[in-house]
Amino acid sequence: MKIAQDRQKSYADKARREDQYQSRDFVLIKVSPMKGIRRFGIKGKLSPRYVGPYEILNRVGDWAYRLALPNSMERIHNVFHVSQLRRYVTDPSHILSPDELELNEDLSYEEMPLWIMDTKVRTTRNRDIRMMKVMWSRHGAEEATWEVEQEMFKAYPHLFN
Repeated sequence: MKIAQDRQKSYADKARREDQYQSRDFVLIKVSPMKGIRRFGIKGKLSPRYVGPYEILNRVGDWAYRLALPNSMERIHNVFHVSQLRRYVTDPSHILSPDELELNEDLSYEEMPLWIMDTKVRTTRNRDIRMMKVMWSRHGAEEATWEVEQEMFKAYPHLFN
C-alpha cells in the first residue's frame, strides 16, 4: 500500500507548482479565475488568459499575495491566491492592459463583432449550415473566426442591417 501511495504522490507532485514570490516582483493575473464559467462567449481562442504585469506589495498568509492594482481596478479585491498568478517575464508582446479591455468586476470583458468578412455553407449528411467569418474587436484578420449564422443573428442582429 505504501508503494502505491508513493507512486501516486510522485504523479501529483509533477503537476504541483509551488511558486514563491518576493515583494517588488511582477506577476500576471489570470483573467478567468474560475472553471466552468464561459467568459467571452464561445470565442475561447480569442480571450486573453492573463493581464498585467502588477507589482507584489506583500505576502498574505502562505499562499496569497497583495498586489498593487491600478485605480481602474479599484473594485477588485487586491489579494490573489498563488494559483491565479504567473511570474512576469519581460516581453511586451503579451501584455494586455485592463484599460483597453474594460474589465468587469468578475475579471471578464465583452468581445464584440465588427463585421462579416466571408460566408460559406457547410454541408453535413442531413442539412446545410450557413457559416460566416467574423472579424472581432481588438483582434486582427488572422484571428477572425467562423461562426454559425443563426447564432450570430440571435446574439448580434445589428450586423445584418
